[in-house]
Formats: sequence, C-alpha cells, structure tokens
Amino acid sequence: MTGGGTTGGRQAVFLDRDGTIAYYTEYCSRPEDFRLLPTTGAAIRLLNQAGLMVIVTTNQSGIARGLFTRETLDAIHQKMRRELKGAGARVDAIYICPHHPDDGCTCRKPGIAMFQQAAAELGISLDDSYVVGDRLLDIASGHAAGCTTVLVRSGHPPEPDNGVLPDDEAATLVEAAQWILKRQRRQGSRAPRIALRRGRAQMAIR
Repeated sequence: MTGGGTTGGRQAVFLDRDGTIAYYTEYCSRPEDFRLLPTTGAAIRLLNQAGLMVIVTTNQSGIARGLFTRETLDAIHQKMRRELKGAGARVDAIYICPHHPDDGCTCRKPGIAMFQQAAAELGISLDDSYVVGDRLLDIASGHAAGCTTVLVRSGHPPEPDNGVLPDDEAATLVEAAQWILKRQRRQGSRAPRIALRRGRAQMAIR
C-alpha cells in the first residue's frame, strides 16, 4: 500500500457527516438536533443509482468527552438512515472515531485508519474512490488515503488552506455528487454492480 491507497476493488464515496450530510453542529448530542441538509437525500440517491458505495466517516470525540453515549450516537444514525430511506437513498456503512484528539489514535481524521478499515472489510479501491467533506481535515485525510477529494461549502466556516487543496469545490453535496458522476463518465465508470453485504464493518451502525 502506497500513501494509503489500494486499487482493484469497489469504488466508494466517503462522506463526512456534520456540515456535509447534516447541518453543522459542533457536538450533535441528541437525535432531535440532527437535521439533514436540503440536498443530502438527492445527492446520495444519485450516488446509489450510479452503483457507487456510500460510506460515512465521522469524528465523534463527543463520546470521549462524555457529551453523549454510543447508544445516543446509534440513535442519531438510525434517524439519519430513516430519513435517507424516505428520500430513496441509503448509506452502506458508517465508521466513527470515538476518541479524544489527544488520544493519538490513527482513526481520527486527518488520520486514515477508518478509510483503510473500510477498504479492507468492504473491498474498496481507495485510489478509485472519493472523499467529500466540509473541512480541510477531510481533504487531508482523502489525499493521504489516495482518494479524489471534494470540499463542500455547506458546513464549517472557511479555513486557511495551509497548502491543502481539494480536487474540486462545491456549494452543496448534490453539486459534489454531480461533479463525481461527470468525472466518472469522462473516465468511463468502473463502478461494480455487486450488492454490498451489509453489517460486516466494525463500527458500522446497524
């Protein structure tokens, strides 16, 4: 593995959660505080229809900080799945980092352990996949994992880039999805049409 990338497997779109899928909240600690952004259902539905896997990767240090429990996080993600289902969309797996920033783990973005784990467990080609997020740490993790990156301007306030530049920028998640699909068409889509076996991923919310 070079630079975190892997080739020869399924294609995926890794989505950040807060500020990308849902309205940005520093620590979303209750299901009632979780709200999908307006274009999220349509965006994820487009990716589903194109045969791309949709994986959520999210830092959730609120668990380590004692702000909410794993059970509460599960309830938030169950709400997310229900609302996406109502929009004709789905996510195929959810990976979380529950650690505090000071814990020194490798899964907290901009670390890439969540992406590597998904690639190993779900047969994903990171070099052929995408990372979409509203923060530069999402973009940095995507670069380190070998993915193509899109920065969405729907969540966190703009940050100094410090040399971290995305492959594209989009105002909303649906614009990001449309750019990904156009890129797929230009390159000749190689997204497999194999149904994903659900429930295998460690830390996936069922």
